[in-house]
Amino acid sequence: MASIKFLTPYEVLPLRSLVLRNGLPEKDCLNACDLLESTFHLGLVDEATSEITCILTCMEENHKNVPSDAYRLRGMATNPKYRRQGHAKRLLEFAMEYLKKEKGMNYLWFNARVIAFPFYEAMGFEYMSEEFELEGIGPHREMFKFFGERESGAVETGDVVLLNENE
Repeated sequence: MASIKFLTPYEVLPLRSLVLRNGLPEKDCLNACDLLESTFHLGLVDEATSEITCILTCMEENHKNVPSDAYRLRGMATNPKYRRQGHAKRLLEFAMEYLKKEKGMNYLWFNARVIAFPFYEAMGFEYMSEEFELEGIGPHREMFKFFGERESGAVETGDVVLLNENE
């Protein structure tokens, strides 16, 4: 059995280093945004072993093309020995629900690695950019998921529009 827990920035670093940064020293995997008060870190923790099996970080950051407050997903990683067991899905669903209900956010966005496109597509995320290269990390695309109602066809690559309920 595993439970979802809020973690400190330092608790996510071992898995971030292992999975996302090719073994880079943990101290070099800490981002300035990790320490902001509005940033939160979640982990799925195996209750039997206390091992953190999956992590994610969400930081408050609006997207330049979307006129609405938002959070950005950063550093989502699953320990290789726990992949394809639903850990990432469970953690991301919790994060989205928390953002919607506790933070009052309308959407979540992030830069997705090519290898993760199928996972995020299956979770209902949409693309909002063409593919681009992040130096030292690889090809990515911006993706997002809106938590409320929106008009069909309102989203186009690189031009995201969210509609206010009162409009």
